[in-house]
Amino acid sequence: MAELHPACVPLAFLLGTWQGTGTGVYPTIEDFSYAEEVSFTHAGKPFVAYVQKTKDAGSGLPLHAEAGFLRPQGDGRVELVLVQPSGIAELLEGKVEARDVHLVSTAVLGTASAKPVTATERRFWVEGEVLHSSVAMAAMGLELQHHVVSEMYRLS
Repeated sequence: MAELHPACVPLAFLLGTWQGTGTGVYPTIEDFSYAEEVSFTHAGKPFVAYVQKTKDAGSGLPLHAEAGFLRPQGDGRVELVLVQPSGIAELLEGKVEARDVHLVSTAVLGTASAKPVTATERRFWVEGEVLHSSVAMAAMGLELQHHVVSEMYRLS
């Protein structure tokens, strides 16, 4: 494996594959529970690749997936470029402090068939051996609000 790029050292706490469970809520849908797997990997370049997929907790059927790149910018600043098969692309900017990454969207774009999402906010943080992930979104004409939260444990 390639040596971690020096710019990515502040994100090293995320590296690996994590699995766990989460819950989701939003006024336009029924509450739900899910199983989640997230991988953060690197190739020696100044970015960390991110891949996420979820399944329904009961049936095991696929729910959601997304992929992107965390791009450290120095001084604790970080960008996330993210795409979803639902036709949504997000550009987010934020900070990494200790073992916490907090990002706010600067642009959310959608294809003609995508559901209307106008803003997102994401957070990844590690407490002990647990990776927490949360997403808030403004969608379907509603204001920015909590959508999903999960807790995962490192597999590798």
